[in-house]
Amino acid sequence: MAQIVLLHSAYGLRPAVHAAADRLRAAGHQVHTPDLYDGRTFDNVEEGMAYKEEITSDELLRRAITAVVPLLTPANGTTPPPEGLVYAGFSLGGALAQNLALADEQAKGLLLLHGTSDLRDDAATSIPVQLHVAEPDPFESEDWLNAWYLRMRRAGADVEVHRYRGAGHVFTDPDLPDHDAEAAEQTWAAALDFLAELDA
Repeated sequence: MAQIVLLHSAYGLRPAVHAAADRLRAAGHQVHTPDLYDGRTFDNVEEGMAYKEEITSDELLRRAITAVVPLLTPANGTTPPPEGLVYAGFSLGGALAQNLALADEQAKGLLLLHGTSDLRDDAATSIPVQLHVAEPDPFESEDWLNAWYLRMRRAGADVEVHRYRGAGHVFTDPDLPDHDAEAAEQTWAAALDFLAELDA
């Protein structure tokens, strides 16, 4: 069983995030879904991105760190996960998850859905990473993804990339125009296999 932090996209903590968490829980994992938007959700990317810019990227990362710290140092006397947390996220949440995972020496894995983040030149990690992304993706260009992959491998990560031709950006959300049912099911099948391998 993995303990997973699942971070929402710029659309906010929508029903699709809760449904994804329930799917992961049904497979035996413990899943945390912090709300970085204080209850706000959006139906289009322009409004979601505008709200993200209003909050600022630095503040969103601070909120994500604040949500994760209690899981690493529980106040109730329990011990943190012995093999570390799995960080996961959708789009913007994937970028945040990547930053958290690379800063956590005990991280167990990184599951990225529709989003990545830049890496520092001195980044170093040995965690397994699985990325699911549309092809093409308006927010994750081919050149960007190639550079991201090479830098992540250079940092020491074990990287697996799944591309979905013709899918929209956040294709796992059934309530968004981006949705692609076949790509979404393929994504969750691969993600569950990835998480099972982390526990093997």
